[in-house]
Amino acid sequence: MLSGSVSGQYSDAMLDPSPAPRPPGEDTAALVARLVDEVSRRFTPESVRPPARPADQAHESRRHALLRLRVLSDVKRAVRHLEDQAAHAAAESGAGYPEIGRAVSMSRQGARRRWPGLISSNTNHPSHRPPHRST
Repeated sequence: MLSGSVSGQYSDAMLDPSPAPRPPGEDTAALVARLVDEVSRRFTPESVRPPARPADQAHESRRHALLRLRVLSDVKRAVRHLEDQAAHAAAESGAGYPEIGRAVSMSRQGARRRWPGLISSNTNHPSHRPPHRST
């Protein structure tokens, strides 16, 4: 969970259904990468006191890098969970593997491997059935 002013910034953005303005020429992935980088830096602040010895500096640098790696791994896991939810919602709305694959820049087969069983007889798909004729 984000805290302080960061939380307010993100919750306000989530409540606004209009698309966020983007700098010209910047794609979504680049924008998200910048935002995630900023969030990870806020969760891994630099050491407050300077290290006494070079060995301490190397240890602090390694500790900081590993902590940032952990935060980024948590972000990746959270994004993967949100992606799974969106894929299920798309399937429930009638999307098939070809559409879901295109949405995440992968093939139909790739989407099927990523979300096996997502499209099944339980999923509501609009289907065309010819009208029943009586003789």
